Amino acid sequence: MTHEFKKIIESGVRNREKGIKSVLATVVALDGSSYRKPGVRMLLGEDGSMTGAVSGGCVEKEVLLQAQMVFQNNQAKMMTYDGRYRLGCEGILYILLEPFAVTGDLQEIFSSTFRERKSFVLESFFKKEDFQSVEMGSLVHFGNGKTSAFSDVFQLKDLENFLVFEQEMKPPFKMIIIGSEHDAVQMCSAAALMGWEVQVIASPKDPRSIENFPGAGEVLHLTPEETTMLAVDEETAVILMNHNYARDLQFLLAIKDKSPVYIGLLGAVKRREQLFNELIEFHPEIDYTFLDKIHGPAGLDIGAITPQEIAVSILSEILTVLRKKDAVFLKNKQDKIHN
Repeated sequence: MTHEFKKIIESGVRNREKGIKSVLATVVALDGSSYRKPGVRMLLGEDGSMTGAVSGGCVEKEVLLQAQMVFQNNQAKMMTYDGRYRLGCEGILYILLEPFAVTGDLQEIFSSTFRERKSFVLESFFKKEDFQSVEMGSLVHFGNGKTSAFSDVFQLKDLENFLVFEQEMKPPFKMIIIGSEHDAVQMCSAAALMGWEVQVIASPKDPRSIENFPGAGEVLHLTPEETTMLAVDEETAVILMNHNYARDLQFLLAIKDKSPVYIGLLGAVKRREQLFNELIEFHPEIDYTFLDKIHGPAGLDIGAITPQEIAVSILSEILTVLRKKDAVFLKNKQDKIHN
């Protein structure tokens, strides 16, 4: 969800620069089931603009309508939306509407937090009733001990009378695509649609630039040895799409001390086993947890044929690894779809 919140921050900054008031809507609680869960947010501008969503599209007009009172008196408001008879989701949404202003200082803190891929925590204080007060609102806690509110009128007191929704926001998920052929372009576009940050690694001799990779945040022209400088954490997937065995081996050797959550290889099982054997031959002491992260052939067996379908297959497998799920038909699940 961090990528959605990042867009909300960007929209809040634009609204502030244009002199447009903003209201942040946050689903802070849910009774029953709903299309989306607590922690989803959307930003509403006084000009009628909206960034993000709190449902599949059925609730947003009502949220915009009720936000008008917040625009008028600058006090947070609690909204209850009973979707049992309108949405068919059998749930009641509790949505906190609060004034939202990203000051210049807060903008800089968020920028550095996103750039340095650090986590932060959001805390929202609310009541499960039709209620309006300056005592409701949200705080953001950064890792450096800095805490900020989204509204200068928010007064934090009498905490025992309020419920608290807390959410840790991890760095946006990142995909590093090593390769620059047509299938890498398709993978880049698909990953960007997921809201992931995409970094493309091309050969130093490759003339292509970021304009050739829709959705990419960065295109770097690096040798395998230079990839040791890349920031790779547990919120990162690496996909090797060189279509060249020797280069794949070189890049695997270069990132052997990194800790991505997922490494994807193209090609057959035999190719993967050959790569494993050579990795171990070059580095007998290699950590076997690194080898466990390598998925080759990458992707789920969905009958993918085209580059676009293969991208969907690989993205789906990455999600199963991230969420620690087994791929099954939802129609065959007997318990809840979501935890």
